Amino acid sequence: MTSVFRKTFMLLLLVAASGAFAATPATVFIEDLTWTELRDEIGAGKTTIIVPIGGTEQNGSHMALGKHNARVRALSERIARELGNALVAPVIAYVPEGSVNPPSEHMRFPGTITVPDATFEKLLESAARSFKLHGFRDVVFLGDHGGYQKDLQAVAAALNREWSATPVRAHAVVEYYRTTGAPFVAVLQKRGFTAEEIGTHAGVADTSLALALTPGMVRSERLGSNAPKPLASDGVYGDPRRASAEVGQLGADAIVAATVAAIHKATTRR
Repeated sequence: MTSVFRKTFMLLLLVAASGAFAATPATVFIEDLTWTELRDEIGAGKTTIIVPIGGTEQNGSHMALGKHNARVRALSERIARELGNALVAPVIAYVPEGSVNPPSEHMRFPGTITVPDATFEKLLESAARSFKLHGFRDVVFLGDHGGYQKDLQAVAAALNREWSATPVRAHAVVEYYRTTGAPFVAVLQKRGFTAEEIGTHAGVADTSLALALTPGMVRSERLGSNAPKPLASDGVYGDPRRASAEVGQLGADAIVAATVAAIHKATTRR
C-alpha cells in the first residue's frame, strides 16, 4: 500500500467514523437523545409528545410487577412510529394504587407502589408544562391502568383551560385503555375464551398482551393446563392458563390502531 493510498484510506475511515458518530439515533424515546438532537427533532416537526403512564403493582405470581410500565412503553413506541411526528417521554411508573393505611386494592401485595391522586396529577401537570416550554404542541397522556383515567382527563382539561390562548393542547387519550376492555374482550370471546378466563386483572387478556409485548415478564412455568388455577388471593381476577402471544398480538394491534386514530383526531387543528 503506497503512502498516498494509505493516507487517503485513513482519511475516508475518519470521515465515515465522524459521520457515524454524528448521526441521530433512530429512536422515538427522548431519553435516548441528547438535548440538541431533541431540539432538532422538534424543529423538524416532531411536536407531539406521548407521555406513557404505567404503574407498579402486583400481577399475580405469574407476571412481574412492572407489567404496565413495560407494556405502555412498547405500545407507545409503536404508536409514535405510526404517527410519524411523535416522540415518547419516559414512562411514569408511580401512580395511585390504593391506600397504605389500611392497605387496600393492590397495596395488599408486596411491591405495589402508590402515590396520592393529587401528587400524581401535579406530576403530570409539571411534565406537560416542561414539554410545552421546549416546543411541543400536543402533549398526549396514555394510561395503561384503569384506576387513574379520570386523573388524566382532569389534568388535560385544566391545562387546556390554562393554555386556551396558546396553540398547545393536552390530550387524555382514553381510547388506548378502553380498547383493552370491550373490543379486546369481544375478540377473545370469539376465540372461545370465557368471561371467567378473560377476567379483569392478570387473567388471559392481561397475560396474553404481556406474552406478545414483553414475554420476559411472564413466568411461563406457572401457565398451562397443568398449572393450578390462580385465585383472587393470589392477586388474579381471571384465569391466565390459556394465554398466548398470538392472542395478545391481536389486542396489541387493536390498541395501536385505535390510539393512532384517536390521536390523529385529537391533534388535527380545525
